[in-house]
Amino acid sequence: MSKINHLDNRLKLAGKRVLLRVDFNVPLNNGSITEDSRIKKVLPTIKFLIDSKAKIIIISHMGRPKGKTISNLTLKPIAKKLSDLLGQKVFFLNEVIGTKVIEQSKNITNGDVLLLENLRFYKEEESNSKNFAKELSKIGDIYVNEAFSCSHRAHASVSEITNYISSFAGHQLVAEIETIKMLTNSPKKPVSCIIGGSKISTKIGVLTNLIKKMDNIVIVGAMANNFIKYNRYNIGKSVYEKNTENLIKNIINQSKMYSCNFLIPSDVVVSKKYDTKGQLKNLDKIEDTDIILDIGNKTVETISQIIDNSKTVLWNGPAGYFEIDQFAEGSNKIAKKIIQNTKNKSLISIAGGGDTVAAINKFDCYEGFTYVSTAGGAFLELLEGKILPGIKALEKNE
Repeated sequence: MSKINHLDNRLKLAGKRVLLRVDFNVPLNNGSITEDSRIKKVLPTIKFLIDSKAKIIIISHMGRPKGKTISNLTLKPIAKKLSDLLGQKVFFLNEVIGTKVIEQSKNITNGDVLLLENLRFYKEEESNSKNFAKELSKIGDIYVNEAFSCSHRAHASVSEITNYISSFAGHQLVAEIETIKMLTNSPKKPVSCIIGGSKISTKIGVLTNLIKKMDNIVIVGAMANNFIKYNRYNIGKSVYEKNTENLIKNIINQSKMYSCNFLIPSDVVVSKKYDTKGQLKNLDKIEDTDIILDIGNKTVETISQIIDNSKTVLWNGPAGYFEIDQFAEGSNKIAKKIIQNTKNKSLISIAGGGDTVAAINKFDCYEGFTYVSTAGGAFLELLEGKILPGIKALEKNE
């Protein structure tokens, strides 16, 4: 992080146009925001810029419009939400580049906030276009990347733009990187990881990297079904990923090589359908028509003991189909145990990933964690040890 310029009090921001790249890619339902963690997370940075009397021009994307203007992916609802959260009017402009945008960026008064339209309405954004990046750079005097969750993408507003404007890392982006750096380089031990998700192939790199550093790794969620099946238990009609036997074998062998305690569920909650009552079963009692939808009581107890014996815990991936209350029990108990120990035992607790954050919000546990990352792919790729284009781009501005 020493190679990256940070947004701080030494910068003279009064009257400067600050082009702030954020990630407001939040879920919408009929124009209403259903989950706003990503908006709230960047509020301290926006307030810092307001207090610094800067002119704040916010750019973001939403969804995957693939270079086309799609009305239900407009950022206009974000402007209203942001106005409510900041307690001041947030101006909205349904364009991203051009003379009108440049003029508006200059005409707003110090401390004002201007939100521009969805970056991905322009195909040049995802193609990392030099010309598009140059046009974006004309909107600001300095650029601040506060979109860690997008920084694994080589997109114009994340990567190429830093070649044309003085660029800085935002407060949250710095915190994300430093948290993951601590987790992978110098965590308080014992350190444990609870990891889930639907596909083992998407997290193989993370697992391979973490096995070398963790004392315990617990596999939960649909990903655990692969390991249960590998151990020759019936998983019925449960979700699993085909052709993962070699991956699993390598993971198990590596965990032994690095003396990492590797655990999978010992009991589960199953149901015949997603909308019928769950039944607690040991692994050897699963039937052909069963669907595994949550971890069982013995598994929760084992995970709780691991959390009790840990000084650092990483959680990425819910333990079950938490969207339905009766299959959210495992995830709920994990979340409550982690925040209890964070409060009472000075546990360092880190959670990341979209589904994990959604689960934590559902259980009203967000504030109880030491750190919650709203990023998905970027969070995992940095855990894996990969170089992120958005972070690398900032290193040019030493």
